[in-house]
Amino acid sequence: MPTSIQKPRLISNTHRRAFWRRMLTHSAISLGLLGVSLQVGIWGYQHYEHLPWRDAFLNAAMLLGGMGPVKTDLSESGKIFAGLYALFAGLIVIAVAGLLLGPGVHHLMHDVHWDDTQEHK
Repeated sequence: MPTSIQKPRLISNTHRRAFWRRMLTHSAISLGLLGVSLQVGIWGYQHYEHLPWRDAFLNAAMLLGGMGPVKTDLSESGKIFAGLYALFAGLIVIAVAGLLLGPGVHHLMHDVHWDDTQEHK
């Protein structure tokens, strides 16, 4: 019995441009979110721990990167800030991962024709 071989589907330029526009938009939002989060962390470490901006940047960046803080002998208010900022940084990492993966997953769903409007019988 002969089988039909499907030709590979070519992606139109319109779809390709829409995908890259979504990727650029999501990347810009992610960078903005990371930048604001880093500024919050720098401010907090400068305000509560009286660290110079380079050390505050290092601690905030290490928390956002998932490595943990560098300075661990903190004041009482610094401990509360560091704990809350660590929780916040974890949520930011999850949000940025979702933002960056979103366009690719959306493209994949279109590529495999995954449609929610189909009814199962």
